[in-house]
Amino acid sequence: MVRNSGKRESNGAGKESETSGKLEDNVDALFKLPLAEFIAARKTLAARLKQVGRGNEADRVKELVKPSISAWAVNQLYWKHREAFDRLIATGQRFRKAQTSGLAGKVAEMRGALDARREALSDLAHLATALLSDAGHNPTSDTMLRITATLEAMSAYASHPDAPAPGRLTHDVDPPGFESLASLGPGAGMTERTEKPARITQSQRSVSAANTQRKAAPDRDARQLEETRQARIAAAKVSLQDAKRVLIAARARAHSAQAAQKRTDADAKEAEKHKRAAEQRFEKARAAAEDADRRALTVTAEVEEAVKAVEDAERAIEKASKE
Repeated sequence: MVRNSGKRESNGAGKESETSGKLEDNVDALFKLPLAEFIAARKTLAARLKQVGRGNEADRVKELVKPSISAWAVNQLYWKHREAFDRLIATGQRFRKAQTSGLAGKVAEMRGALDARREALSDLAHLATALLSDAGHNPTSDTMLRITATLEAMSAYASHPDAPAPGRLTHDVDPPGFESLASLGPGAGMTERTEKPARITQSQRSVSAANTQRKAAPDRDARQLEETRQARIAAAKVSLQDAKRVLIAARARAHSAQAAQKRTDADAKEAEKHKRAAEQRFEKARAAAEDADRRALTVTAEVEEAVKAVEDAERAIEKASKE
């Protein structure tokens, strides 16, 4: 009896897990759709869940917010270009690891992580431009800037437990500011407590001076390490801002080139249209000329026949007159 009851409970838990898994798959499928289809698909999914008695899940689906155009593009990068997306996340984790590592080799590792992230962001920006164009959206410079900022934030928050869920973004995510960036590094602050004795003898002063000197050395080292860390973080931030400017300029140039290409394609299509119209007019003119030639030949033959008939009539009259 106990085993049977346990089996039923196990089956019930399995079905519940399976149902939950199906819901997650359905929600993922919702965020994979073209942006224009999101609202209708959300209503359909909620109605289907409510119809089968899963009202709580239906309410959850109804609360899902339609993504902004930039958030939708980042979601599509996650679903359709996972390898490039994961490469960006890996660069963020590498940068975080370099920040929390020891001093030796730290600068080179941080610089390498920033270079890798810059390259990954550039690749994803190209893919996002293509995604937007293929879906009929205009990849404006403002949209591309918001996409890049969100991707940068996803990379920075990759190891954070409260990081946004990739593939289900509904709005843009801001990257961490300078204070947040600095807080990612190891703390070097030290609290110093000073006690003042009631009476200090000469020997005690000597011992105290020696202790103070011994304490001052590691304090200076700690301050130098903290200053060095802050300077490197500032340099990393400057490098990141430079990369942003380069990326924005590149995206603007690419957008201008795409607009010029579209205009060229439109001009080519218009020229082809005029060419086809001219060819059709030429064909009609040639057919009309051939028809006119045929009619001219017919008229000529009719004239010759009429002349011959007149001549025959004249001969007949002349003959009759003689008779």
